[in-house]
Formats: sequence, C-alpha cells, structure tokens
Amino acid sequence: MNSESVDDMVAVFKALGHPTRLAILGWLKEPSSFPPQDQPAEVVGVCLKHIQARANVSQSTASQFMATLQRVNLVTCTRIGQWSHYQRNEQQITRVGRLVGAEL
Repeated sequence: MNSESVDDMVAVFKALGHPTRLAILGWLKEPSSFPPQDQPAEVVGVCLKHIQARANVSQSTASQFMATLQRVNLVTCTRIGQWSHYQRNEQQITRVGRLVGAEL
C-alpha cells in the first residue's frame, strides 16, 4: 500500500473510531427505517434532522459527525433547500473493505 493509501485508510479509521459515527453509517444502510420525509430517503438520502434525532445529539454535533464521514468520502450529501440529506457512498465503502482485506 502506498503512503497516500495509508493516509486515506488512517483517516477512514479515525472517522469510524467514534461509536456514534460508526452507528450512523450502519443506520444509513436502511434509509427507510427513518421517519418519512418530503422526498424519499432512498433517493435523496436521510435528512440530517432525522440522523440527529436518532443519535440523540445536538444539530451541531450531528453536522460535525456527518462532515467527518463526508471528508473521508463514506457518505455523500445532497442539499434540498436548507436541508442536508446524507447517503452512504457504497463505492467507497466497498473500496475500504477491499483494502482492509488485502492489506491487513
């Protein structure tokens, strides 16, 4: 693994190192498990307010958690009006899984 890949993996592991961020990534596997919203969560992602409510954290903490996951490309964000909606980035999650399997 080259040094850039090592740095990327370290950043991913740090992002997943908080139990709530790890839980959020798991919750996003089933967007339909969140409350209904104006646009389907399976299409646009789960609204931050629903993630915040399930995590039982403040809005700013939820935003920080999602920004951390977004920085390492584990989630993508779609803005609809003033609301941010998040989805898992399955391509990146698969890539991380392959790297872990191949290198560790």
